[in-house]
Formats: sequence, C-alpha cells, structure tokens
Amino acid sequence: MSALPRKRFRSYTPRVMYKTFVAAREDRPGEAWLSRFAAGRAEAERWYFGQAPMAASPSAKECRAALMQHMPELVPHYESACDLVGDDEIAHRLLSHYRPAPERYGCSQSVWLGKEGPALIRNFDYPPDIVSDRFEMTDWSGVKVIAKMQRPWGGCVDGLNEEGLAASVTLGGGRSQGLGFSIILVMRYLLENFREVGEAVKALCRIPVALAQNVTVLDRAGSYATLFLGPGQRPVITRLKACTNHQRGGRPSSSSLARQQFVLQALEDPSMSLEKLTDRFLQPPLYSMRLPQPTLYTAVYRPAEGRVDYIWPGNHWSQGFDGFETGEYTHRYGSSGGPLAESPAS
Repeated sequence: MSALPRKRFRSYTPRVMYKTFVAAREDRPGEAWLSRFAAGRAEAERWYFGQAPMAASPSAKECRAALMQHMPELVPHYESACDLVGDDEIAHRLLSHYRPAPERYGCSQSVWLGKEGPALIRNFDYPPDIVSDRFEMTDWSGVKVIAKMQRPWGGCVDGLNEEGLAASVTLGGGRSQGLGFSIILVMRYLLENFREVGEAVKALCRIPVALAQNVTVLDRAGSYATLFLGPGQRPVITRLKACTNHQRGGRPSSSSLARQQFVLQALEDPSMSLEKLTDRFLQPPLYSMRLPQPTLYTAVYRPAEGRVDYIWPGNHWSQGFDGFETGEYTHRYGSSGGPLAESPAS
C-alpha cells in the first residue's frame, strides 16, 4: 500500500493585527520599568541572542567594559538598571545592548529644510507584536528626551531632545554582525548628551555598531547629516536628505530603492511643502499596510519647536516638552487598517 501524500501547510499570516500605543512620562527607569522588563524578557532574549547560544555572547563584565570605553556617560544609568534586576548575568548582558543578533526590517526617513522646517520625517516599519508600545518623555540626566522607545532598556528608534537634536535610524541592509552596540542604545546616547549635529556625528564615527545602520541627525539650526555605519567599515558621512534600507556601494532591494527615489523626487518638486511631504509618507511605496511588518507610525520631529507629531491614517498625537500628554491609542493594521481609539489626539 502506497503512503498517503503529505499535506502542505502554508505559514499563516493574520489579515488584521491590533496595536495599542502608550504615551507616558517616566523620568528614569524604576519599578514600573522593571515590571515591563520582566514581562518582555523572553522577547528581549530572542532579540539579543537570535539563533546563537547564550554562551557565545560576551559576558556581563565584557559588556560593562565596552560601555565604559565607548559611552561612559551611560554607565551610571546602566548600573542603576542592573541594580533593579538584581544579580542576573543574562539580564545584565541584555541591558548592555552589546553585540545583538542581526535583524532585518524596513524604514524610511527624510530631512525637510523648507518652510516650517527644519523637520525630520520617518516611517517605522516593524512587526506590531514585537515592537515596544511606548512613546516616552524622559529626564535621565537633566535633558528631557521624547522618543519612541524600544527594548529592553534605553533603546530609541527615533527621538528629540529639548536642546534641539533629532535623530532617526534605519537598517543598512547588511546581515553581518560585529563587535559593537545596538544602534538604538547609541541613539539614546546621542539624545542624552548632544545638542548639535557636529557633536552627534563625531560620536557616531567613534562608537562601534554591531550591524549595518543608517542614521540621520538634524538640529534646530537646520544642520543635518546621514551616516552609513556598519561593523568593520569606516563611517560614511553624507548630505543625503532621504534614506531607506541600503548604503552606497551595496545592493539595495527593489523596495528600498523605490522608497528612496520616491522621497528624493518629492523633495525636488518646487511646490512641495512639509504638509505635502508628510502626506507622501502615508502613501505607497513609503507607507505599507502589509503584514507582518507594516508601517507602524509616521513621526515628524520639529527640533526648533521642541515638538513631534506621531501620525497614523485617521489620527495623530502632537507632543512637546511643554505639553506632553499621556494616553493610549489603538490602531488596526492590515487590509482594513485604521484608527480604533484616540487619546491623546489633536
């Protein structure tokens, strides 16, 4: 008797997903942060270790030494977080952000220097179920920061400080891993310590990063730079006003190249305005509704005003250092994406 043919099962991707975002004020990590860290511990370990065995990552002692060498101003904050979690070697390694595993997701960002500028606009594309839900205003070291937080401690994917420095990051397209830090902790370092693009660029050129990353920095005076960073390569400083998920000399995906060209063409339009450019970020090919990694939000940072607008189709939050509003908002992603709840909104 011949064996029955095996059934082929396709991987299932849900057509709709929901994500609730939180706008919160938390000057420094404390007991509330510790509870969130414990709840998200398993996902943080998957991010940090990837497929490699835990033993292959650096020890907590090595992680602290790397922080002390490259970002010493963060060490007191790191040690405070370590004190909160207690005597936990694995947690201390996670919190260091030193040598995380590779990952690959798409984002887009652009500098606007025209009327109502300067502004830094970005789309963040990521799986809703593993991205942090928090937009926070913090005050770690006497400088307020508004940023989109990301695991497991201290990380920022984009943000603004009250001195007028804004920063945003996209992946650079490569998958190689080196002896460096996650870029999201380096972003925190920039926002905690610098006010001008020149200072930020110097820091980005000396701090090793674990993965290929593209960072755009902009200050209230309109100075800006986009840097191509990566393990084992010299930082490349550019004046590109549009950046997606590839670097010069690399082999960009068709999606990354199409998104960058779309923004560059928009910037060349003499009738373009900040409002029109923001609208472009809510349209294909920049804006994606496709699961499992849709565009989670659009951010428009205005460093001269100390303000950021977080935007979704049908809703937006306007946040500033003088009027940061706490609240929640739930968005529906997928083929029928749209707003579900609005608080705070303007």
